Amino acid sequence: MRPKLMRLREEGRFDEMRTLGAAPDVVVGSVHAVTEDGRLLTASGSGSQLGAYSFGAGRTFWVIGSQKIVPDLDTALRRIETYAYPREDARARQAYGTPALLSKILIIDREMFPDRGTVVLVRESIGF
Repeated sequence: MRPKLMRLREEGRFDEMRTLGAAPDVVVGSVHAVTEDGRLLTASGSGSQLGAYSFGAGRTFWVIGSQKIVPDLDTALRRIETYAYPREDARARQAYGTPALLSKILIIDREMFPDRGTVVLVRESIGF
């Protein structure tokens, strides 16, 4: 789906991008922090993945590096603002020549539908 979304973006067809990405059958991604009590936090500039993460996708799979586990919600928010965002900003500037945005944060506390979400914790540092 990513190549099609990028093509639509290049063509300025943002409404089509939004509707295509809103309700996939399956979404695979990651998060920026996991609290010890199981909350998942994902930061985004556009929010494009947040709808699918929170409800739109039929199934969600998050592959998460163990370095993202933090004690509590305050630490998770601080991790996003002081660790993950600055690294994403540097990556975006190099890849696209433009700064990243930190405009939305999704906090998933629990899942309403059984077996909809799966977390895979990897015992190595992946992502930021």
